[in-house]
Amino acid sequence: MGLFERQLTLWVGLCILGGIGLGKVAPGLAQALDGMAIHVNGAPVVSIPIAICLFFMMYPIMVKIDFAEVVKAGRNPRPVLLTLVINWGIKPFTMLGISTLFLGTLFKDLLPGTEVVKEGSTVELYRSYIAGTILLGIAPCTAMVLVWSYLAKGNQGHTLVMVAVNSLTMLFLYGLLGGWLLGVNKMPVPWEALLLSVGIYVALPLLTGYYSRVWIMKTKGPEWFAKKFLNYLTPVSIIALLATLVLLFSFKGETILANPLTILWIAIPLTIQTLLIFAITYAAAKGLKFSYEDAAPSAMIGASNHFEVAIATAVMLFGLNSGAALATVVGVLIEVPLMLLLVKVCQRTKGWFHSDPQEA
Repeated sequence: MGLFERQLTLWVGLCILGGIGLGKVAPGLAQALDGMAIHVNGAPVVSIPIAICLFFMMYPIMVKIDFAEVVKAGRNPRPVLLTLVINWGIKPFTMLGISTLFLGTLFKDLLPGTEVVKEGSTVELYRSYIAGTILLGIAPCTAMVLVWSYLAKGNQGHTLVMVAVNSLTMLFLYGLLGGWLLGVNKMPVPWEALLLSVGIYVALPLLTGYYSRVWIMKTKGPEWFAKKFLNYLTPVSIIALLATLVLLFSFKGETILANPLTILWIAIPLTIQTLLIFAITYAAAKGLKFSYEDAAPSAMIGASNHFEVAIATAVMLFGLNSGAALATVVGVLIEVPLMLLLVKVCQRTKGWFHSDPQEA
């Protein structure tokens, strides 16, 4: 994990400031870029500049996945089953409940404004923030979990398997579960746009990553792929993420300057959700008598979010200036420091579990 990755929270903070400053200096720039869009039924659905940034955010993650590892998961399916249950059977619903409690009840009167308008649809603003947290809650396991698992000295094979399994599972469940939970939150969601977002931001980079990996491995060899290609590609995802954040915050600058505590109110339920899911998974792994090498990455996978997909979907569904987009960006802001904290928790509680001699 290089200096650039370790200081991701700092870069995110600088992008927030830079985006807000850009919005003040050139207020029409973000709107002009967002106006470059693909229209469906007369409505702008895909912002071309954002789509390009988000593709380069996702592709480096997908190309690293070795899907041959999925076959090996059959030798020890329990960690895989646990993370699937947590990610799809528990985490989305705890996120909905926690965000509704805090953003829809406790903090409701503290949030700025009362309404947000998107393509003629009017909803209460707090529901837009909740929608962003929902999109985070149903987007499990970013590839950065490989870093957290490595730092915690967990089973990297299991982590790779879950990155692959979650990417495949998202193709089928993200749109369906997201549409349902957003409907529970009374947010108007065009199903076509939601499914299109899965296709563009999950399926396209997934397929591109898979076939380009196979081709590069065949023509250049595994050593060139690992030492050359990935070495140059690694910063691309984060740079694309930061470029997207500059656009997001240039459009949200006025709201943030007028209501600087909004980010704090959104961060509180997201932080509670992260810690709760980590605790549930870690305790379940202990009860199921997992080795530490399997327990640590299982808990990390449950706690982390695929914030790239969440940001992409929020922007695509509700626009750059939506509360949902802002909520997903707050998820990025808190992810790195929280996950580094949980790495330390794992390291200090390693004695609670037995060790796998094959991983020692």
